[in-house]
Amino acid sequence: MTPLPAAPFGRVLTAMATAFHDDGSVDLDATARIAAHLVEHGHDGVVVSGTTGESPTTSVAEDGQILAAVKDAVGDRAKVVAGVGTNATAHSIELARQAEKLGADGLLLVTPYYNKPSQAGVLHHFRQVVEASDVPVMLYDVPGRTGTQISLEVYEQAIALGPVVAVKDAVGDFARGVKLTQMGYAVYSGDDVNTLGWLAHGGCGVVSVVGHAAGDQIRAMVDAFLAGDHAQALTIFTRLLPATDAVMGVPNYGATTAKAALQLLGVLDNRNVRGPLVPLTDDEVSALRAGLVASGLLP
Repeated sequence: MTPLPAAPFGRVLTAMATAFHDDGSVDLDATARIAAHLVEHGHDGVVVSGTTGESPTTSVAEDGQILAAVKDAVGDRAKVVAGVGTNATAHSIELARQAEKLGADGLLLVTPYYNKPSQAGVLHHFRQVVEASDVPVMLYDVPGRTGTQISLEVYEQAIALGPVVAVKDAVGDFARGVKLTQMGYAVYSGDDVNTLGWLAHGGCGVVSVVGHAAGDQIRAMVDAFLAGDHAQALTIFTRLLPATDAVMGVPNYGATTAKAALQLLGVLDNRNVRGPLVPLTDDEVSALRAGLVASGLLP
């Protein structure tokens, strides 16, 4: 039997939303409730303060409070990965050190965004942040948001930095991903629509957004594929396509659709976001509801 690919942070993770009160402050109780909901529905890992957690809008202090609240809610039931990626190296170092003190199981380190550093700059940023703590690191390659794609040469040098063990890939180049697994990376799908494809190319799991509403189903898909029941995995993937399209297929997707889905499921009592994001409109929520219903996630 072929050994399963190593999954250092678990196999089913979601980049979880951060809940906010009506006045815009972080709602730690509701954020902890999201984490508990995920762990109770198929997850063995969660990511806090990522893009879906609206990390560009949260302060260092808030990120620490969010991580502590989620760690308390999750306990030893799942790995907790803290997003520490910013476009300022010193800021990311501060977040990495804080996350280590608070007991994060891993760090998610995205390519610096907006300032579009050279590949030498990307590697310098990674090295400085990685060397600031001893916590295992998952790189995050999402050029559609950052404007920069990590080169294979940088990947080769980054994996030599001891704590770097994984990558969340939102590039979607499966052949390139196979090369990453050959380098020693645990490759996580960073795009729900590509998760089944990544499993077929040696990926170990997913960092989802749709998992806010479909954790049990994504877990069943991953488990079926890794058990060799590829037909069942495809059946589950196909059943989830309406929900995937509804959550990921609109311009204002991510935190906005995740929170609206959690509101529809009764996990949250609002769908508040921070600017520059705006909440889904009633029409957009209706379309999201239809996709969740079509996938059997809502009655």
